[in-house]
Amino acid sequence: MNYLWIAVGAVAGASARYFLSDLIGRHFSPVFPYSTLLINVTGSMAVGFFWVYSAERVPLDPWWKFLVAIGFCGSYTTFSSYAFENFALIQSGQWLMAGVNFLASNVLCLAAVAGGAFLARAL
Repeated sequence: MNYLWIAVGAVAGASARYFLSDLIGRHFSPVFPYSTLLINVTGSMAVGFFWVYSAERVPLDPWWKFLVAIGFCGSYTTFSSYAFENFALIQSGQWLMAGVNFLASNVLCLAAVAGGAFLARAL
């Protein structure tokens, strides 16, 4: 049954990622991977919020972990895309852009997890 919850969450997460990537891609320059950065930050915040909220505020049935954290967030966040895009930037000699993406993704995603945890505790 856990696999079913993961699969349902993964379908929703992948669909949300595709929708946001398409939306952001239409409004921002393709020179920098803005959509991947935004998705990683919001996904990190969602994980931070979910883990703290479900552990400290509203105890949830264990299947929620499979649905939300593993299924949805695991499918929604795009760390493999982030790694590939950084690799591609480095391969094309765009070291500054790769460095900005590396620092922004890591710092903002860590801050987003902390923000999600803070928000969960504040409710």
